Amino acid sequence: MEVNGIRYHVKQYGEGEPLLLLHGFTGSADTWAPLVPSWPEFRLIAVDLPGHGRTEAPKSADRYRMEQAAADLAALLDNVGIEKANVLGYSMGGRLALSFAIWHPHRVRRLVLESSSPGLKTEAERRARREADEALAQRIERDGVRAFVDDWEQLPLFATQKRLPKPVREAIRRERLRHTEQGLANSLRGMGTGMQPSWWERLGELAMPVLLLCGKHDDKFCRIAADMHARLANSELVCVEDAGHAIHVEQPGIFAKIVSEFIKKGEV
Repeated sequence: MEVNGIRYHVKQYGEGEPLLLLHGFTGSADTWAPLVPSWPEFRLIAVDLPGHGRTEAPKSADRYRMEQAAADLAALLDNVGIEKANVLGYSMGGRLALSFAIWHPHRVRRLVLESSSPGLKTEAERRARREADEALAQRIERDGVRAFVDDWEQLPLFATQKRLPKPVREAIRRERLRHTEQGLANSLRGMGTGMQPSWWERLGELAMPVLLLCGKHDDKFCRIAADMHARLANSELVCVEDAGHAIHVEQPGIFAKIVSEFIKKGEV
């Protein structure tokens, strides 16, 4: 699908209430494939974000910027004939989902943020993060995707995933290894946490219902979710037992049920 000059790869499943699915860094639309059978009542639109999966990886990092990605999502919804959708974003995809809801609130019915954040609160924090992301981007370009993935999988953030069955871990690794150096490096440069606006002071503007999901073993993002919950006008916070950062992988059945019940609250 051509969207604002970029070839996007989009997977659609089913009919019913639309649910736009946005994956995390190193993920793709395939992230959501195991959950598709759990959501037969929805029209699922799973997107490969720029530089990920089978979507184009532009040479300019500016093309990955959050405001451009959000504009792409609005155009993408236009292309598939959807005026207003429920939006679910995980991690990086959650930051994009929140940005989309702030810039295009009339396009979002209900918002689900899994292990996500409104960005960093101070310019000093954002500057430090941009420098760290640039260093990581250069390392990806220099050493290649496989070396990066080997290191990425060892981050404490993903420690709980080591308990997953081997076939699940292998599928996640295959998904990560399908990426290109240019796509991942420029995603960090254009859509990294240090590049996006800080939305902390604008959370109160959101009128649509927001579901905040975090895994009990993911202390950092549980704290962020609690802080967001206190600032949002209409939000629910659910901390999922026996899960870390990637709740949809570690507790897929529980995750699917929580999301489904939240979205159905909005049905007439």
